[in-house]
Amino acid sequence: MAYTPSREDFDRYMVPNYAPQKTIPVRGEGSRLWDQEGREYIDFAGGIAVNSLGHCHPVLVQALKEQADKLWHLSNIYTNEPALKLAKALVERTFADKVYLCSSGGEANEAALKLARRWAHDNYGERKAKIISFRQSFHGRTLFTVSVGGQPKYSQGFGPVPGGIVHAEFNNLDSVRELIDDETCAIIVEPMQGEGGIVPATQEFLEGLRELCDRHNALLVFDEVQSGMGRPGTLFAYMRYGVTPDILTSAKSLGGGFPVGAMLTKEDIAKVLVLGTHGSTYGGNALASAVALAALETIDTPEVLEGVQRRHERFREHLERINAKYGVFREIRGMGLLIGAQMSADYEGRAREILPLAIEEGVMALIAGPDVLRLAPSLVIPEADIDEGMQRLERAIARLVDNA
Repeated sequence: MAYTPSREDFDRYMVPNYAPQKTIPVRGEGSRLWDQEGREYIDFAGGIAVNSLGHCHPVLVQALKEQADKLWHLSNIYTNEPALKLAKALVERTFADKVYLCSSGGEANEAALKLARRWAHDNYGERKAKIISFRQSFHGRTLFTVSVGGQPKYSQGFGPVPGGIVHAEFNNLDSVRELIDDETCAIIVEPMQGEGGIVPATQEFLEGLRELCDRHNALLVFDEVQSGMGRPGTLFAYMRYGVTPDILTSAKSLGGGFPVGAMLTKEDIAKVLVLGTHGSTYGGNALASAVALAALETIDTPEVLEGVQRRHERFREHLERINAKYGVFREIRGMGLLIGAQMSADYEGRAREILPLAIEEGVMALIAGPDVLRLAPSLVIPEADIDEGMQRLERAIARLVDNA
């Protein structure tokens, strides 16, 4: 008899660092999912802003199947055509001259931070090593990136952590001015903080960071792992702001569900990563690169990017309507299809309680900290699915209010 895994098997066999919902989805199509019992859900979570074109998008499925019959993996002792095609496409569409490919956002940020320090070391000496990040930021789970991230809970108990890292206040230029000096090698910032609560940067803030970096010969690193690849309504958020970084990181939506990451930069910066200075066994994997290229070419089209903002407005209208009825949100914010609804004072810290109620009503959502409901759906989610999903979410919120 065939073995059918259960939620209890997670507790039995898996390390307990996650607490997944009881439901086990087994099939997806577009913005709909079905579980082991055949129950259907509308997906507003998007694999945590990963499934940029929904589930099993035919263009991505075709790219994967075609590549699967040709070549899977070589390592970087050789190169491969899909990796070169992906790198070329990223360079042609962005400020960058050079691309480093890896398998995740954490790896992309690790590479960006190592590059920034190596660039400063080679050009200005070993004292120029300070990295400025921001409180409530999130940049990955490696020891380096979790230390740069501005949420101490993620690094507690893993010390000693890497040094030379300081944290300013997001959207507060004065706090950056107090920390930056000629020993600063880089400022790393999310144009929109994701795990920190879906908080967009102000125009003045990013422009000010660019000016401060230029003045102090430091590099500006944009972590666009969550905010990029069409999610803001432009290919990357820096394009929406008109502020160009020196280094940009991407992952999540880049692969449309297949694990892949990328670091983009300029040629005069990239040249310090000489042979042997950094690497990734899986970086540039042929399967990942083929799928990512298909995702990139599909997303970077007027119909998809223009549709993002239209869908944003539809979500916002629904959330405002729900809030007018139940008063559960203090603020609705975000950019494109990364939307956060901060809980009101009466429901402070209770965003997590919505998730299992939403599952029971047939819709999947996220949180960004204990106080923010987060929506990160497919960039091409049908508007009918938005309407139906928000009706289901409203029923879950009504139940939260009834349980208050």
